[in-house]
Amino acid sequence: MKKGSHPENYRIVAFKDMSNENMFLTRSTVATKETITVEGVEYPLYKLEISNTSHPFYTGKMKLVDTAGRVDKFMNRYKKHLEAKKA
Repeated sequence: MKKGSHPENYRIVAFKDMSNENMFLTRSTVATKETITVEGVEYPLYKLEISNTSHPFYTGKMKLVDTAGRVDKFMNRYKKHLEAKKA
């Protein structure tokens, strides 16, 4: 394997599915701004909108995913950006 081709900043990160509050710990290099304490130990927190515990393929249940809310938030931010650019 070629040296230097893989990141070296792996650490234990908590991934939390926000749709059902399920959480799991795994090694990752993902950038995070928040932390969470699990069994007295503080870990970086990465929030997921969907994981294997809430995805219809894995659960066998159909579930509506709110993408419209995310699109609306983006459009509002984009509109503010355009207005600021015009000023």
